[in-house]
Amino acid sequence: MTPYERLREILDAHPATAPKAESIDQILRILFTPQEADIAIHMSFKPKKVASIAKLVGLDEDTVKSSLESMANKGIIFSRRKDGDVSYGLVPLIPGVFEFPFMKGGGTPMHDRLSKLWGKYHHESLGASFAGNPTPLMRVVPVEKSVTAQNRIHPYEEVKNFIHNANFIAVAGCACRISVGKCDKPKEVCLIFDGTGEFLVERGFARQITKEEGLKVLDLAEEAGLVHTSNNSADKASLICNCCPCCCTILRGKTQLKHPHAFEPSRFAAFVKKDDCTGCGICEEERCPVKAVTMIEDVAFVHQDECIGCGLCVTGCPVDAIELVERKQVPAVPATIQDMAVKVLQEKGRMDAFMKVMQG
Repeated sequence: MTPYERLREILDAHPATAPKAESIDQILRILFTPQEADIAIHMSFKPKKVASIAKLVGLDEDTVKSSLESMANKGIIFSRRKDGDVSYGLVPLIPGVFEFPFMKGGGTPMHDRLSKLWGKYHHESLGASFAGNPTPLMRVVPVEKSVTAQNRIHPYEEVKNFIHNANFIAVAGCACRISVGKCDKPKEVCLIFDGTGEFLVERGFARQITKEEGLKVLDLAEEAGLVHTSNNSADKASLICNCCPCCCTILRGKTQLKHPHAFEPSRFAAFVKKDDCTGCGICEEERCPVKAVTMIEDVAFVHQDECIGCGLCVTGCPVDAIELVERKQVPAVPATIQDMAVKVLQEKGRMDAFMKVMQG
């Protein structure tokens, strides 16, 4: 077994997965040098100090440190500084190995090659493997302006609450739109919080912003018709992706791959007040990212099974003829990121493999 295949197996143990394919082998060979791959297979998703990794690899600390810094600067592993010491850990494919290298921009021959390989990989196996079985890793968070007070919004449904509760906020370019490039939607709208955000800023992949600037990013995304998505747990957001249906990995799981558990819809669905609808068609043509709205006799109709509850049709309606209503059946949101990870690992049959990596 090559170090690249072993590295893929380690990444596949993560809830985000890394299924076997020729394309991922080529991706890893582009991103990791042979020596970096040899070092990475002795690492874990839990950060370790240089001395610990060097002992496992059997190389001197200076050599290992140099390779670790190289990988961190490429965004294919992460680093954490604590009490003067730096520790290094693996990142999953999503979010991580795919996104981070594109956050500084694309356009080079290497990025062009990676774009094609990631597109092939997503279509052939990663998209379906990343999706839930049935618990998804990501969920839609409705535009707050689209939800009325009587719907009793929970804290984990208040996207602005994510920003107010964050200790550190970074904004980065959308790797999906940079790599796929099928639309002209705003790119610098990916919000990453706390430790991961600090790493990305330190290594030049993102820039730190204030909470006020974070709220402006949300407004920009909503105006552009982008869908808020975040980790599928009720405790604390680690990121807010603002997704388009043509480029973004999360939404394409539904729009292109038609996977029923590509992500968790919000607990709301859009409902049209027929008497108020003027038949302008904005909701169908411009605002719905998943084509869940059709015009029937000049009145908008929402296909409830297809609606993801993002609220973009509500905020885009010029006559307030659409509202979000609570669904009759709503899947429970895992209480914490850890609970979500455990549930996903159990459903995907990866718990033993993941524990082996973490204990290594």
